[in-house]
Amino acid sequence: MEDAAFFADLEARHRRIWPAGLPTSPQYPHGEISLGETLRAWARIQPERPALIYYGSEITFAELDDLSERCAELLRGHGIGPGNRVAVLLGNCPQFHIVFYAILKLGAVYVPVNPLFKEHELAYELNDAGATMVIALDTLVPMLMTVKPQTSVETVFSTSAGEFLPAHPTLPVPAGLDAAPVAHAGTIDLMAAIQTCTGNVRDVSVDLDALAALNYTGGTTGMPKGCMHTQRDMIYTAAATLAVTSGREDRDATLPSSDVMLNFLPMFWIAGENLGLIYPIFSGATLVLLARWDPLAVMSAVDRYRVNRTFMVVDNLVELLQHPELARHDMRSLQHTRVASFIRKLTVDLRRQWHALTGSVVAEGAWGMTETHTSDTFTTGMQTDDMDLHGRPVFVGLPVPGTRIKICDFETGVTLPVGEEGEIVVTTPSLLKGYWGRPDANAEVFRDGWFRTGDIGAYDDAGYLHFLGRRKEMIKVRGMSVFPSELEVLLGRHAAVLGSAVVARPDRDKGQVPVAFIRLRPGHDDVSAEALTAWCREHMATYKVPEIRVVDELPMTATGKVKKGELQKQFEQDEQEVG
Repeated sequence: MEDAAFFADLEARHRRIWPAGLPTSPQYPHGEISLGETLRAWARIQPERPALIYYGSEITFAELDDLSERCAELLRGHGIGPGNRVAVLLGNCPQFHIVFYAILKLGAVYVPVNPLFKEHELAYELNDAGATMVIALDTLVPMLMTVKPQTSVETVFSTSAGEFLPAHPTLPVPAGLDAAPVAHAGTIDLMAAIQTCTGNVRDVSVDLDALAALNYTGGTTGMPKGCMHTQRDMIYTAAATLAVTSGREDRDATLPSSDVMLNFLPMFWIAGENLGLIYPIFSGATLVLLARWDPLAVMSAVDRYRVNRTFMVVDNLVELLQHPELARHDMRSLQHTRVASFIRKLTVDLRRQWHALTGSVVAEGAWGMTETHTSDTFTTGMQTDDMDLHGRPVFVGLPVPGTRIKICDFETGVTLPVGEEGEIVVTTPSLLKGYWGRPDANAEVFRDGWFRTGDIGAYDDAGYLHFLGRRKEMIKVRGMSVFPSELEVLLGRHAAVLGSAVVARPDRDKGQVPVAFIRLRPGHDDVSAEALTAWCREHMATYKVPEIRVVDELPMTATGKVKKGELQKQFEQDEQEVG
């Protein structure tokens, strides 16, 4: 099918179902300017408004702008400029915002590093990125200094996660966050050094199309690859998000958002970067920042600061709904909640419970990838009669303004008509400019300006997109396609199932068979694998019924995804034991 005919048909469908009142183009409050200039603009317009609230400590837009200016001048004094890679080895804390905006104001390259890394993982990413400077938590400095001689790192700044904690916190503080800072030989105290800087970097001209970030893929197999992103990628993602969340066609985009947002997602992760570092500042909103997930702190923050917007995984939502302290907190301000279905899946029953608590409708977040700077689709206003939960899993809605998504044949690349399954292929202003130092990988994924995602998807008759899973995860049972995501959704409807992960096991007769690793809910330990299998036979086509393995835990990545490769290794171990 020709692309012109496909998009003429698809866009006609989208015009019929586009949510009323939502803009059809990205919304830029100050035009397409750098994120540093955006922060400067809000600092002029609303200098006293809190940009960040951290367990009671408030940092205004003017203060954040000033701190990031002085931090940028500090980094420049240590040789950082356009193109230099600065690794950020931090957990969630205000210093993350300070150094992020400092790096971008210099036109340098931000390299987020997972603070849960072990030595070999840390050394790999620092070497792959060619970072010459690291800004790290004091608790991680000993590991960093161990691998530093193996890397090109020259300068290390250290800071404490509890440095900005107030004397009298307004929210429950996680254990250990208030530990005294630890000084380390060979490092520079970040905040002390910032306080001595009096200059700014307003003389730096930032190229929006220059390399600005290396966001490493957090896949469950293989070594991570650095996705090359620019500031124009970042601001487009934020502008498209503003259009489909806070935006309205009649809204003055130059006015700051009235939102009070809450983020506990790790900000080294691309979703946490967008929701914690970029979007709140881009839109002029206030962000309540938590160091990590803590249900009591979340409930206290919503109640105290009247938080109206957040993002979580379904597991978090369930924990809140079942928390013994829930009734003591007013959650009705929380009118915009989006979730990601990783292990637990969003169900009609969970939506009903959330509506009873907040008066609002919880919805699936979006489809996206690190390569596309994520948030490529949206689901605002698509929950009427729970249609999003009754269709094929996972419903991911419509492409955000400016992004185009088509479905192609995996082998030929031919565009397929609406309704047919194939590879999700995307082009978007926020598409990575390539994998850092990986021309071979670039040749595999780029085709005439389109990115081959490796994801399986389909548009339904109305024109809504459905994500069906990763191609490499699709299971073929005697030639029949079985999507792990579909089985995981179905298993989530069993009262005893807390979460599940479905993978393929090689089989001599069937080719492959699905195997479901299942965690049971507390109090349901007496539910057997045989009973679950019988339930599956009642609710699934015969060829889809998985083998059941009940487990105590599932191996997880730092971003909440199951390490399915580790589950599949168990099959190899089984064969070795039998042999």
